[in-house]
Amino acid sequence: MHGLWAVSAALLIALSAGAAYADLKLCNATSSRIGVAIGYQDPKGWATEGWWNIASQTCETLLKGKLGSRFYYVHAVDYDRGGEWGGKNVMCTADKAFTIRGVDECPRRGFKGTGFFEVDTQDSKDWTIRLTDPGEGSGKR
Repeated sequence: MHGLWAVSAALLIALSAGAAYADLKLCNATSSRIGVAIGYQDPKGWATEGWWNIASQTCETLLKGKLGSRFYYVHAVDYDRGGEWGGKNVMCTADKAFTIRGVDECPRRGFKGTGFFEVDTQDSKDWTIRLTDPGEGSGKR
């Protein structure tokens, strides 16, 4: 994989008057198809899930309902041009669709240890993450 792509510095809070839904969404504002994995903590402990395949210029709901945590973790892969969005928080992933409980000893358990970047939802009940092409915004590289 090539270097990290830009993560939009403006993580957007989805606000709409009278909205009845509260979800964690991810918008792919790139010109490529991407694969997305998320990590989060729930009452049962840490979990990672993936892969959502998100077409260029579209959004997907990753988790439905009110958000139960302040922090979520994201790793994404650019299928068309190579590269990835990642970070220092190592969590477990697999090559195919997965839900994995726990984030420790990934290789010993047959999974990959993958770097995720942190998303601070500021305790919002609804949040949208926007991934952008390199050079857009002032996010991570």
